[in-house]
Amino acid sequence: MLSLLHIENIAVIEQADIEFSDGLTVLSGETGAGKSIIIDSMGAILGRRTSRDLVRAGVSKGFVSAIFNDLPQELTEKLQEYGLDGEEPDSVHIQRQLSADGKTVCRVNMKPVSVSVLRELSPYLINIHGQHDGQKLMDDDYHIEFLDSFAEVGSILAEYQPLYHKLLAMKRQINELERSEHDRLERIDLLSFHLEEIEEADLTDGEEETLTERKHFFDNAGRLARALAEARDALDDEDSGVCTLMEQASNTLLDVGDVSDGLKNIADKAEELKYLVCDLRDAIAEEQGRIEFSPSEQELVESRLDEIYRLEQKYGATIGEVLAYAASCRVELETLQSADERRDALRVEYRQLLSQAKELAQELSRCRKDAAARLEERIVAELSELDMAKVRLAVQVETGTKLTIRGLDTVSFLISVNPGEDLKPLSKVASGGELSRVMLAMKNVLTAREPVGTLIFDEIDTGVSGRAAQKIAKKLKQIGAQKQTLCVTHLPQIAAMGDHHLLISKSVEGERTYTSVVPIANGQRVDEIARMLAGEEITENTRTNAQELLAHAEALKKGTA
Repeated sequence: MLSLLHIENIAVIEQADIEFSDGLTVLSGETGAGKSIIIDSMGAILGRRTSRDLVRAGVSKGFVSAIFNDLPQELTEKLQEYGLDGEEPDSVHIQRQLSADGKTVCRVNMKPVSVSVLRELSPYLINIHGQHDGQKLMDDDYHIEFLDSFAEVGSILAEYQPLYHKLLAMKRQINELERSEHDRLERIDLLSFHLEEIEEADLTDGEEETLTERKHFFDNAGRLARALAEARDALDDEDSGVCTLMEQASNTLLDVGDVSDGLKNIADKAEELKYLVCDLRDAIAEEQGRIEFSPSEQELVESRLDEIYRLEQKYGATIGEVLAYAASCRVELETLQSADERRDALRVEYRQLLSQAKELAQELSRCRKDAAARLEERIVAELSELDMAKVRLAVQVETGTKLTIRGLDTVSFLISVNPGEDLKPLSKVASGGELSRVMLAMKNVLTAREPVGTLIFDEIDTGVSGRAAQKIAKKLKQIGAQKQTLCVTHLPQIAAMGDHHLLISKSVEGERTYTSVVPIANGQRVDEIARMLAGEEITENTRTNAQELLAHAEALKKGTA
């Protein structure tokens, strides 16, 4: 049960602390006073999507906080599962901070959580019925959801729907494998040719760099040979070569080296230079031996490089990329060549899963058809208390042969509101007031089984007046006796029936708009119901009518009316 709602800087509400009690609480006020902001704030606590425009203009953050007491057992267990249980075992405190930049911060019992956790907790906290639910009632596609909720088939759906999604994925795989045989064979031929061409080349990583270096050597071999020959001749000529001359100079200096230490040093240096020059001559001769090659070797290197270049032009910028492409060809070839085997295996698995899914779908159909009759009976009984005693309602379950996300069934709500009329789709024959009552009846039936502690009806009175309004008011009071019920209303009959009454009003101070939410009773309540009866001009007659409505509502509560 919701006991306290704190709102801060949300739209036109600067700050509001709203206390709630059990029973039926009505919220009323002029159009535009901010009633929808109260509902949006509660939606934020439930993890619903919010707009950054919800934050009050001129501030950076808005804040909503709610305290719930008398928690259902299911919620207590869920809080323990997430490690969110607080100091008070039968209470939970939920907060959500909204920023103008779109960021949001959520807490449960002062512990940070994600918005998705709030959404998981919301089914145990508040059930909000608004105009969106009425739109769903007009759409046959949603009728199966209403029936499934009543039939309590959630566990079967949880087992069936993953199977259904897997079947769709497998069907796509099978269709892909069943591409035209001609396309598949063409692709196999192309990949085989590419792979054969690459494998015949027998490429290795690093080969291109080695060959390129060798080609560079071949391209410069003539120039190198000439340079080495000229250098060797300069060193090794018998008459004027550097080696001959250095040997003569060294021998001459050695003959006089014993004359003085200075000459000894010069002779030693000359001998050292002689050996260095001779070593240089020998190194040049060795290098001359290395540059010898045959034209056939050069031709082989150039031919190999041409082959590598051609393959790189077709399959990749480098040898590594060409080899990677070959590896991908092998994988795709293996897939294509084993397509028949994989397709047959998938077909077998598909048929097995299809059989399982159909069994579950048929179980869903049996549960729905069994629940449909009970739901019809319950809703008709509720509608008879809402001034629709002659109504006939049928929950039609048609079972087809094609699986969908919800099984084999389509569900439609058919209604006849007047004696003698045939059953027709609800969306085509029911007026706004009748739809409101059907929705209220369904909500009462469906939520009776739910562990949710608080029900909110946002303008359930659309299209309703007079006697029907009185019946709806009485029904809301009955619901409020079972679960905490909040109702945003424009109808004086409903407002008079409330156990508690909150007035939402708007004021302008300076250039800012402010909304306040205050509980009212006695004379204030008479004035508010009189306003709902008459509009702006409140007379003694309207006040008298308001007092009569309140007195009649009180008598209905006590069972004396």
